[in-house]
Amino acid sequence: MRRGTPSEMTKSFADDRLDGAEARIRRFLEEQRPATPCLVIDLPTVRARFTAIRDALPGVGIYYAVKANPTPEVVEVLAAEGCRFDVASPNEIDLCLARGAAPEAISYSNPIKKAADIAYAFSRGVRLFVSDSEQDVRAVAEHAPGSSVMLRILVDSKGSTYPFGKKFGCSPEMATDLLRLAGELGLVPLGVAFHAGSQQLDPTGWDAAIADAAEVTAKLRAEGVELTTVNLGGGLPAGYLEQPPPLAEYAAAITAAVDRHFGPVRPEVMIEPGRAIVAEAGVIRSEVVLVSRKSYGDERRWVFLDIGRYGGLAETEGEAIAYPLRTNRDGGPTGPVVIAGPTCDADDVLYQHTCYELPLDLRAGDHVDLLSAGAYTASYSSVAFNGFPPLAAHCVR
Repeated sequence: MRRGTPSEMTKSFADDRLDGAEARIRRFLEEQRPATPCLVIDLPTVRARFTAIRDALPGVGIYYAVKANPTPEVVEVLAAEGCRFDVASPNEIDLCLARGAAPEAISYSNPIKKAADIAYAFSRGVRLFVSDSEQDVRAVAEHAPGSSVMLRILVDSKGSTYPFGKKFGCSPEMATDLLRLAGELGLVPLGVAFHAGSQQLDPTGWDAAIADAAEVTAKLRAEGVELTTVNLGGGLPAGYLEQPPPLAEYAAAITAAVDRHFGPVRPEVMIEPGRAIVAEAGVIRSEVVLVSRKSYGDERRWVFLDIGRYGGLAETEGEAIAYPLRTNRDGGPTGPVVIAGPTCDADDVLYQHTCYELPLDLRAGDHVDLLSAGAYTASYSSVAFNGFPPLAAHCVR
């Protein structure tokens, strides 16, 4: 069910030409019949996506952004593959350590952190931190002495579905000063970090920030301060209703930009994918609660699901992420719909402008599966808005 047309892009329940991931997920849903809504994650797909990124970017340190999907089994699978981890809180540190990650494989990449959290991370063995302010650099120096620090710079995240605005990062000029300060305070000034924006659809979206990082690096090298690393952050995309360019194009553009801007003194490179590793590994199964119309002449039906923006579909805000859909009635005539969630909140409407068509015989009790839903769903689910429980997650191997 893609924009404006029936379901040629969406796989039907009747289609027996399934890849392994879909077959495993379908088997789990049919045999276990878990309560809905729920997220089902195919762990072999998680492993395969990590391997594909590692192969496309040889020599690059891959740090999984745990916030994308903190399901313990996901972290465990990635740790076993040698993946490193980008964390944002003590709880994420504990999760990674408990599931097999070594402390030296963890980057505390959130520039906004309490002094107590820095001290806790240090006590657990974490020695890599990302900052973007003088206060945070001084806090790291006090509570994590001798650690390595990267300075995050502001970037123009044009081309991404979710630009990061100005919340994170500082100007390259300020980053230069703070890296110098870090060295004076006994820290190891490691390099420059940035984020090109989530779901970056332009393979060249990292270029300008890499250029800024190279300029900071060159300026400090001239002063005798040798930075060794550039952290490219996240942004590698996943496929939803529309497919991004292939991973190979991103790898080629990023590699070329690093070579072009840094020249012969090539830095160590880090990248922090989250969505690109887990999105396509997950399927959300939901149940239709109600199908209705708002008037006798209204062409569009309203389809209310038992999951909405507060149950894990926060990325439907502004209809930014449009998930492919599949139902148990695919194959027959379809018609246009508005899709909404179950809560008593007027904003809990998922899609009004994206043109979805669903089967005309869809009714309460039917299932609607949201595909490529493994990223930023369970981790965005509210505790219990309106009394609805958080999104349950199940894993298949």
